[in-house]
Amino acid sequence: MTKKKNSINKSLIEECKNGDSKAQFTLYSMYSRAMFNLAYRIVNSREDAEDMLQESFTDAFKNLGSFRFDSTFGAWLKKIVINKCINQVKKRKGKIITNIIPERDHNKETSKLDIHNDIKKVVEGIGKLPDGYRLVFTLYLLEGYDHKEISSILDITESTSKTQYLRAKTRLRQILTEEKISWIN
Repeated sequence: MTKKKNSINKSLIEECKNGDSKAQFTLYSMYSRAMFNLAYRIVNSREDAEDMLQESFTDAFKNLGSFRFDSTFGAWLKKIVINKCINQVKKRKGKIITNIIPERDHNKETSKLDIHNDIKKVVEGIGKLPDGYRLVFTLYLLEGYDHKEISSILDITESTSKTQYLRAKTRLRQILTEEKISWIN
């Protein structure tokens, strides 16, 4: 099934290379939601995420000739989105979000509304982290990059990446404690 999907993507990408706007729209439709979510987690602004998404797709379509099918199109596009967003964060000192699961008291009944409110407070807390902390935190926890990869992406040392991540966790704990929310690890 994966091979069939790759061949569909390959023919679709070839059509996009030839300037087929319908094929470009199809490719955009396939990846835009995931790439928007990625951009939003990094820049923490709907407007900026939308801009980064559009700029990333524009660059991707312009540079499809350099796409060699060594990786999936999604992985290639993801790198473009991350780089665009990192540059945006550096320009404006933006915000990043990530996910953390709040720890619950199992003796109490909790409603979906309580959990939703806790998650909302966690996301807001992450929005209060300094830029470098949020960036490393997001790349490490959400995107699954290791510290060596993060150091390469951000042009920092591996130890700086690890330090920023640990400081982000510590600061987020403080923020969540002030909000009276506890979380795992």
